[in-house]
Amino acid sequence: MTGGSALSLRRFLRSAGFAWAGVRHAYRSQPNFRIECWAAALALSLTAVLGAPLAPILLTCALVLSLELLNTALEAVVDLASPELHPLAKVAKDAAAAAVLLASLGALGVGAVVLGPPLLGVLRGGLP
Repeated sequence: MTGGSALSLRRFLRSAGFAWAGVRHAYRSQPNFRIECWAAALALSLTAVLGAPLAPILLTCALVLSLELLNTALEAVVDLASPELHPLAKVAKDAAAAAVLLASLGALGVGAVVLGPPLLGVLRGGLP
């Protein structure tokens, strides 16, 4: 067995470094991922300012960003396996993009339900 114990801090940090490299690559190369990161930062900031529940906003942001990373990974694998246009490659890429779209729409719904009432209160002149 290489790399030591599964509970090794060194092994964990090495794996985390690989994961962080994936995040950096996606942020640099994927415009939608950048937009979603900034939307998540805005949603989380608004959550803090309004004193709204953090968990649902945090989880929906993590879901959208995670699915965008999987979409990026799937696109790379499909491009590697099928550099030429192929109908099944299109299906795979479209389905992965659809997963991100559905999660994003769900995140908007969660944001409206969780952040809507306190935001309306502030807009009507109340304090958060």
